[in-house]
Amino acid sequence: MDFLNAIIAVANYVLVPGIAYGSQLALGALGVTLIYGILRFSNFAHGDTMAFGAMVTVLATWWLQSIGVSLGPLPTALLALPIGILGCIGLLLATDRLVYRFYREKKAKPVILVIVSMGVMFIMNGIVRFIIGPDDQQFLDGERFLISARTFREMTGLDEGLAIRSTQAITLVTAVVVVALLFWFLNRTRAGKSMRAYSDNEDLALLSGVNPERVVMLTWIIVAALATTAGVLYGLDKSFKPFTYFQLLLPIFASAIVGGLGNPLGAIAGGFVIAFSEVTITYAWKKVLGYLLPDSLAPDGLVQLLSTDYKFAVSFVILLIVLLFRPTGLFKGQSV
Repeated sequence: MDFLNAIIAVANYVLVPGIAYGSQLALGALGVTLIYGILRFSNFAHGDTMAFGAMVTVLATWWLQSIGVSLGPLPTALLALPIGILGCIGLLLATDRLVYRFYREKKAKPVILVIVSMGVMFIMNGIVRFIIGPDDQQFLDGERFLISARTFREMTGLDEGLAIRSTQAITLVTAVVVVALLFWFLNRTRAGKSMRAYSDNEDLALLSGVNPERVVMLTWIIVAALATTAGVLYGLDKSFKPFTYFQLLLPIFASAIVGGLGNPLGAIAGGFVIAFSEVTITYAWKKVLGYLLPDSLAPDGLVQLLSTDYKFAVSFVILLIVLLFRPTGLFKGQSV
């Protein structure tokens, strides 16, 4: 029984949160890797793009709630998500038209676009804070748990309870659907194939009749959808706070680089590598070891390698290791 309790404790505090967090990072990293692979620069404004899309969704959710619209046990934010995506698409297309297009026409070096994206990042960050404020905003409604710890204990008779929040299940299902749609689009549609051709060889794609402006527009639209979805799922699972999305930029970039920058499969794998690394290293293993070890050997301390305050340091260390020893990432993306 103690062994089963230990397994449930690991599932409750490591496995389930790691899968949900990894799904959120994977969606964010997909947006970063698409921009790098097609538009040829690292978009440092991606975290605040997620914040903007999530903010529009939060405002739309509050409006729907105020007029009595809901999805019953499911979060109303799922109804508001298309509104958030449309708002984010408008922002990114306007930003491209007003900012990035000028540097693209001038054939500016990627490092120039990186610096420009940092300026865009601060502007987006200020816009989001000005509109919705800097504090935590709650917008989750509906059923909180798919299964509660108390219900699980009553069903199994174990001391340890497994709690699965509805937002964690929604995150996983949504991530699977979004990733499947993205790969279908890139591999099966003419527009997706033109984007892949443009990414592989820009000059050859132009000679083949690919419209570069259309490819750029489609890229920003897809990135807006991915960023908004990732931002909303993260906000539902935790809470919405603008500065948190600024901090998420590090694990998202680490996910994209660890998997292989420019490689969509690598972005997904990298998201789960970073997520499970953060959750595993910052989890206090005292309870699990207490179940597995005799009472005489049970640890007195928390058995925690790092405090949760330093979880982003884990992403940074993994990022440095990959850059030093395998700059192309796990799936051999473009060298950083």
